[in-house]
Amino acid sequence: MNKYSRIEKFREDSYSMLVKSKDATFELMDSIMTMEKVGSVAQLSLSPFFRRQWHSTYEAIEDCRLNSNKLMKRCIQEIPPLEYILLGIDHTPWAFRDSPTMKDRTYQYSNSSSNSSVIGQGYSTIAWLPPLNEKGSWALPLRHERITSFENPLGKGTWQLRQVCRKLPENKPKLVVLDCEYGNGKFIKQTADIEISKLIRVRSNLCLYGNPPPYSGRGRPKKHGAKLKLNQCDHFPHAHEILEMEDSSLGTIRMSKWEELHFYNAPSQKLTLFKIERLKPKKTGALHRPLWLIWVGEQFLSSSNIWIQYSRRFGVDHWYRFAKQRLHWTLPRFRTPESCQRWSNLIVNITWQLWLSKDLVKEYHLPWQKPQQNLTPGRVAQSMISLLMDIGSPTLSPKSRGKSHGWPKGRKRNKAKVYPTVKKRLSKTKKRPKK
Repeated sequence: MNKYSRIEKFREDSYSMLVKSKDATFELMDSIMTMEKVGSVAQLSLSPFFRRQWHSTYEAIEDCRLNSNKLMKRCIQEIPPLEYILLGIDHTPWAFRDSPTMKDRTYQYSNSSSNSSVIGQGYSTIAWLPPLNEKGSWALPLRHERITSFENPLGKGTWQLRQVCRKLPENKPKLVVLDCEYGNGKFIKQTADIEISKLIRVRSNLCLYGNPPPYSGRGRPKKHGAKLKLNQCDHFPHAHEILEMEDSSLGTIRMSKWEELHFYNAPSQKLTLFKIERLKPKKTGALHRPLWLIWVGEQFLSSSNIWIQYSRRFGVDHWYRFAKQRLHWTLPRFRTPESCQRWSNLIVNITWQLWLSKDLVKEYHLPWQKPQQNLTPGRVAQSMISLLMDIGSPTLSPKSRGKSHGWPKGRKRNKAKVYPTVKKRLSKTKKRPKK
C-alpha cells in the first residue's frame, strides 16, 4: 500500500457516486481545485485537467447525481478513531439578487449587505472539526444543504444533526458547538432525543431559571425557580465552580460555572451555564465583554477545556469564506435549486479531497508568501497540481460525438418562468368572534 492509496480510493469512490456524466464532473472538480481566479463556470474548462469543451461544464452539473447521504457516509469513513467527535453547525446565504427565474428565493440575513439582507437561498452546514496541534481553520462538511422557504435554520440543523449522529460510532462521545442563534429552548427541545452533548453560546440578555422549590401540597407544582438574568449577573447566586487559567495570548481567564438551570419553555432539559471573563483590560482601560456558554447533555470534558473547544466553531465560518472565495461556490448562476445543490455537493467532496491531500502535497507558495508548517486549505489547493499529476484521474478520455443538429427550425423558444420572492412571516392566530 503506497502513500497515495487513501486519496486514490476516495477519488475512485467519488467518481462512482456521480452516476451520470462522471468524467466531465470529475474533471470539473479537479479544475475547481487548481484554478484560483475564475470569472465564470465556463472558464473552468480552460484548465488542463478539463479535457472537454466549455459547454460540458454546465451539462455536467445538470446530469450528475451526487447523493448527499452516500457522500456523508463515505466522508464519515475518513474520520479517524478519536477520544470524542466534535461537530459544528451554522448557516450562510447564497445571494441570487438578479435571478427572478430562480425558484424559492427568500430574504436572507447578511452582515455584509448595506441593509442587512439579501435575496437568495440559505444553506445549512454540519461539519466535522478535526483536532489540530496548532491553530488552523480546517472544517470538513458532512452535509451542506439548502434551507427551503418552508424551513428554518433551527429545524434544518436539527434534521442534519440527527442524520449525522445515526451514522457516527455509538460508543464515542459526541459534541456539537453552535452560535447564539441556536441558544434557545426550542432548539434544545428539538434535539433532546439525539445522543449528543451541545455547547452553545447564548446572548447576554437571556434569562434562565433554576430548580423549582419543593412542592407545597397545594395547587400545581412549580416548574421554575429563581430567575437569572445574564445582564444582571451581580445578583447571581454563588457559582458552583470558579477557575482561573493563564492563556499565552489572552492573559488570565476566569471561568464561573452554575449548574441545574433551564430555559423557560424547556424546563425538563437541564443545562450548565459558564461565564468566561478575560481579566486583562483593553488598551482603553475598558473591560472585555464576558462570553456566556451553556452545556446541555453529558459533560465529558473538564471545565478548563470547554471554552477552547467552543473556539473551534469558527472553523465553519472560515470554511464558508474559503468555499466562496477559493472554491467558487457562489460563482455560478444556476436556474434551479437542484443544480445549486449538486454544485454544493461537489464543493463538499473537494474539501475532503484537500484534507486527505494535506500531508501528501509538496507545498508551493508564491515568492511573497511565507512557507507554512501546517498547511491551510488555501495553501493545499494552491499546491494540488503536482499531486494530481502524480496520482492521475479515474476518468476516461473524451470521444468525439460529431456535430449537433442544433435548434429545430420553427420551434418556438419559451421564456423562463419568473418566480416571486418568498417572504417568510409568522402566521398570527385569528381571534374568535364573540358570541
